[in-house]
Amino acid sequence: MTDTEAYHDTSLNGAVSTRVIRHHERSFAFEVTMDLVKGRDFFSTKPPMHFHINQDEYIQSLNGKIALEIRGKEIVLQTGDPEYRIDAWVDHRSYPLKLAAQEGGTTVKFLLSGEKTPELFQLNTLFFENWYKYQDELVTSGGKIDMIQALSTFDAGGTYLSVPTWIPFGQRVSQALGIFVGRWVGSLLGYQPFHRRFSTDWGLACSQMESSLFQRQFSDRSKMD
Repeated sequence: MTDTEAYHDTSLNGAVSTRVIRHHERSFAFEVTMDLVKGRDFFSTKPPMHFHINQDEYIQSLNGKIALEIRGKEIVLQTGDPEYRIDAWVDHRSYPLKLAAQEGGTTVKFLLSGEKTPELFQLNTLFFENWYKYQDELVTSGGKIDMIQALSTFDAGGTYLSVPTWIPFGQRVSQALGIFVGRWVGSLLGYQPFHRRFSTDWGLACSQMESSLFQRQFSDRSKMD
């Protein structure tokens, strides 16, 4: 069961609109709308392959065609299809099909959610706020993604970038790299996974950063509203 919360956000020059949904059985749930015209340049490149270690993720098309690439195979979800579960530890990425393949209409809308978990490092609203608002700042300023910052934020969300399949124990290598570079080295260099200007729940951000010996330096509860 779901019901809509008040939080709503628009990013990437209006190309992506996100509405937070209260879902009683999930850790988070978002209704995401992508404007394929406004986001023409942004959506021309597929996001990186990645995997989540603590949660299954769910995606369902509400309007238009959204593609999933899972272990090299593309699956297309269309309006009316049941939600698709992406198991933890499965390499994947999702992206809207190009405008020419949408059969009319210029927007794609889908529901994205993740299962509840007791793990502190998890996919939740805090993670998505920081990741997408960081990208939004880069689009506005014309900057490029800092890989250490990406690894830091991804690690905080229990998420790691996929490495080539020929690398032995590739997912464990990726996880170790994310923790070592994103959490440990990154913290020593001043990279923090969450930022006050991006986070609606700064208390939760502080709690998670305080759980790490390296990241607790970034917790500042005096910034709480």
